[in-house]
Amino acid sequence: MKLKSKKILLGVTAGIAAYKAAILVRLLVKNGAEVKVIMTKAACDFITPLTLSTLSKNPVYIDFFDPSTGEWTSHVELGMWGDVFVIAPATANEIAKMANGLCDNLLTATYLSAKCPTVLCPAMDLDMYAHKATQENLSKLLSFGNHIIEAESGELASGLIGQGRMSEPESIVDFLIIFLVDVQKKLSGKVFLVTAGPTREPIDPVRYISNHSSGKMGYAIAHSLAAHGAKVHLVSGPVNIKPENIDGVEIHQVSSASEMFEKCKSYFSMIDGAIFAAAVADYSVKNVSTQKIKKDDNELEIQLVKNPDIAYEFGKIKRQEQISVGFALETQDELNNAKAKLVKKNFDFVVLNSTNDENATFGYDTNKITIVYPHKNIEFGLKSKNRVAEDIVNEILKRYSV
Repeated sequence: MKLKSKKILLGVTAGIAAYKAAILVRLLVKNGAEVKVIMTKAACDFITPLTLSTLSKNPVYIDFFDPSTGEWTSHVELGMWGDVFVIAPATANEIAKMANGLCDNLLTATYLSAKCPTVLCPAMDLDMYAHKATQENLSKLLSFGNHIIEAESGELASGLIGQGRMSEPESIVDFLIIFLVDVQKKLSGKVFLVTAGPTREPIDPVRYISNHSSGKMGYAIAHSLAAHGAKVHLVSGPVNIKPENIDGVEIHQVSSASEMFEKCKSYFSMIDGAIFAAAVADYSVKNVSTQKIKKDDNELEIQLVKNPDIAYEFGKIKRQEQISVGFALETQDELNNAKAKLVKKNFDFVVLNSTNDENATFGYDTNKITIVYPHKNIEFGLKSKNRVAEDIVNEILKRYSV
C-alpha cells in the first residue's frame, strides 16, 4: 500500500495504449491510491468508461456537463483534487494542445487548472514521436515544470519497431511511488510541532468564546510533514475533522488556549521546528461561572484576561537550529503587520493570509498565501490547502537543506 491516501487523477486520451489504463488503475488502487479518471470522448472508442469506473470505484469524467440534467463537472475542482495528474496515454494531439494552451475538452481544461504536478506518458507511432513538432511540444511542457515518462522502444501498433510505446503500467506506478513517497522522506529523524484549529474559552458550562477556524490548514501541514518523513505532534483545538491514522502524526486534542500552551510547551525542547497554524484566542474569561448564567434585563459584562502567546514564548527560547513558522490573518496593512509579527515572535517566516482574498482562509478548502521573510515576499496563487501545505513545507525543506 505504498500509495495509501494519495489522490491520483488519471487522464486517458485516444490511443491504442488506452487499454493499458485498466491495468494502471488496478495497480494504483491495489497500492492504496484513490483514483479518478478523465477521458476524452475519442478515448471511449478504445476502452469503455464502465471498465475504468468499475476498477477505480469512482465515476469517469468525460463531458463538461450532463446534457440530460445540466449537472456541471468542474474542471477546477478536479484540478485541485489530485496529488498528481497522470496522463496515460498522452497522444501527440493532446500533447500539442497542452503545450499551446488549448482546452477544447474536459481533460485539457483540467490540465490548465491543475494545481498539482502533471506526469505525461507519451504513446504514438515512432515517426510521430520523433517529429520535431512533438519533440518541441514535449520540451515546452518540460519547461512548464511537467514531468515526462519517456516512451519505450518496441513493437508498435502499426507493426513498426521503435520508440513510441507507452511505458508499462508497472513502471508508471514505480515512478509515482518514488515521486510521491520515497523522494519525499527528506525529513526523516526530524520532529515537528504543529498547532491547528480554534480554541474555546469558557464563559460558563454551556457557553464559550471561539472563532471560525476549521483546522484544515494545520492538519494539511501536519500530513505533509509526515509525508516527508517527519514525526509530528499535532496539537489541535476542537475541529470537525475526522482524525486519520497517518504514520508519523500524533494528535493531541485540547480545548482552551492555556491547554494548548501547556501541551506545546512540553515539546519545545525536543522539536526541530514548530508551525503555529492554530487560531488561538488572545483573551479568556477572568472569572468563569460554574453555573449557567441566566438572562435578565441588565447588560452582561465579561472581564477578559490575556492568554499566553504560544509562538512568542517559543520564540524567546528557540535555539538557532530550530525553525519557527507563524501565520498572520490580516484585514488591513497586511505586509507591515506580518513583518512586525515576524520580528516580535522570532519567526523564520510568516504565512500571510488576507480576509480580502476570495475563497481563502476560514472554512474553505482553498487558500491563498504570501510567505513573508525579513527581506523578501513570495506570493502564491489560490490552491487547495493540501497544495498550500506543500508550498509551506517546501520552504521548510530549504531551511534545513535536506
